[in-house]
Amino acid sequence: MELIKNLHWRYATKKFDATKKVSEENIELMKESIRLSASSYGLQPYKILVITNDEVRKQLQPHSWGQSQIVDSSHLFVFCSQLDLTEENVDNYLKLKSDNQNIPLENLSGYGDFMKMKMKEKSKEEIGYWTAKQAYIALGSLFVACAELDVDSCPIEGFVPSEYDKILGLRNQGLTAAVVMAVGYRSEEDTNAKMPKFRKSKEDLFENIN
Repeated sequence: MELIKNLHWRYATKKFDATKKVSEENIELMKESIRLSASSYGLQPYKILVITNDEVRKQLQPHSWGQSQIVDSSHLFVFCSQLDLTEENVDNYLKLKSDNQNIPLENLSGYGDFMKMKMKEKSKEEIGYWTAKQAYIALGSLFVACAELDVDSCPIEGFVPSEYDKILGLRNQGLTAAVVMAVGYRSEEDTNAKMPKFRKSKEDLFENIN
């Protein structure tokens, strides 16, 4: 299974080679992996910004614990989750489902009512927490795509979401920065690349209930 080999290869890259850029072809494949990611109800309550603009990244760096990956990586993916979910979001999803699966819209009304009811049961804070979790699921798809493409990556939670929101104008769009992923190619100076990879053993991590 090539995937296992590729996952052994990947690590959280701490120093990128700023001179090396990921091809647009590979970036498009990464975007497609995110687009096809699993999402609860299929709602995909997030938006992903792909940032290459140097000035924007320089503005973000001080609010990212000064991490060099923000400015040295080839591309910066910022996963932005919705602050709220509306009935319009559900209706738009149902229209998309109807159009793509040739299901009459009226046949989906019961499913739509169920989703709307479930959303109303949650507070705005709970909705925000749930949409952020959905963004993290999409992040997992990007991890795997990068490993498959031999592109280095580093997930970044060390940043100030409120400052990202200001710089990127996210709140006006009903969004907030949930998690960041830097992608590119490792620097020869990144000592982490030479470190043996380790994880918990299968015995510690799994329990079979038969």
